[in-house]
Amino acid sequence: MNIIIIGPANPYRGGIAALNERLAIQLMEEGHQVEMINFSLQYPSFLFPGKTQFTTTQAPPQLVIKRMINAINPFNWLITGWKLRKQKPDLVLVRFWLPMMGPSTGTICKLIRSNKHSKIIAIVDNLIPHEKRPGDALFTRYFVNQTHGLIALSDCVYQDLDLFRKNRPKKLTPHPIYDHYGEILPKQAALQLLNLDPSHRYVLFFGFIRDYKGLDLLLEALADERLEHHNIRLIVAGEFYANEEKYLKLIADLKLTEKVHLYTGYIPDSEINRYFCAADLITQPYKSATQSGVTQIGFHFNKPMLVTKVGGLPEIIAHNQSGYVVDPAPEAIADAILDFYEHERESLMVAAVEKEKKRFGWDNLTNTIFEIKKLCS
Repeated sequence: MNIIIIGPANPYRGGIAALNERLAIQLMEEGHQVEMINFSLQYPSFLFPGKTQFTTTQAPPQLVIKRMINAINPFNWLITGWKLRKQKPDLVLVRFWLPMMGPSTGTICKLIRSNKHSKIIAIVDNLIPHEKRPGDALFTRYFVNQTHGLIALSDCVYQDLDLFRKNRPKKLTPHPIYDHYGEILPKQAALQLLNLDPSHRYVLFFGFIRDYKGLDLLLEALADERLEHHNIRLIVAGEFYANEEKYLKLIADLKLTEKVHLYTGYIPDSEINRYFCAADLITQPYKSATQSGVTQIGFHFNKPMLVTKVGGLPEIIAHNQSGYVVDPAPEAIADAILDFYEHERESLMVAAVEKEKKRFGWDNLTNTIFEIKKLCS
């Protein structure tokens, strides 16, 4: 088939771009022709909370990536939509993760589908955003109405689909494993690369730091006096998208300055493996969530994970087997960390992760895509 993927890709960074690129490679390996339609402008700088939207990593050389979409210019949406309409792709896969992208991608998809040939399937990360803004429901509904079918990456998003359109074919498939962030390093080698003391034990918080991700809960858990004798340190690897001073003050107030290692600059893809491989346990203390690519990186590196009972996170981790599923509360998080170290759970949980990861193959996603396409015919 001739397939177009609409959504972020290199030089943009982040999990959505990473999934799009890895999906394109999978589809190409299955024999399809794939073109990626990327943004020329994704977010205006004043709306972007981080330091940069861009990666320094080069795109995989086999990918065709065209930067065409200006997310805030309606004339651009019309021009882009008409160009893609004339191409008559067999299938258009469009990512949806934020309502403000609904007008641009929705308009483009509306024009493409008017050729009566192309089928539009949305891969939906979120329908109801973590951080709400006026117009969210209107923009989301407009976008959903331009699709032929929908794929959700977590059950909570799957259930949300009916809030916007009940008569669209829809399927649920788990977020595939991110398997392109480098080799699995020996723990000692990873610690050496990060200049960390190998006599300590390390848990990891990875990813952009936003308030809903619960880093404050994790810090309060780390201050639990029951953990004092286990020589535990926290690695925080990710850029602040929230008020940095608030977290630095909390670290100081909880007397955790010596126990928290902050790596809050830009982390290239080529260095991600050292943070995961240095840690014993990956923590996601989220206050709200749909699904998270962090868990799928953790699976790749065979790491046990602690997640909270929010959104789709409990669907991925088997409690007391591949990790922990706990309430989003400092005491519950501390209980799990204590259990992990006090009862030396690491080796058993690593074995469970290695077994469990087999269900997150990329062919599961592509098979789901083509099942949906048949329903759209």
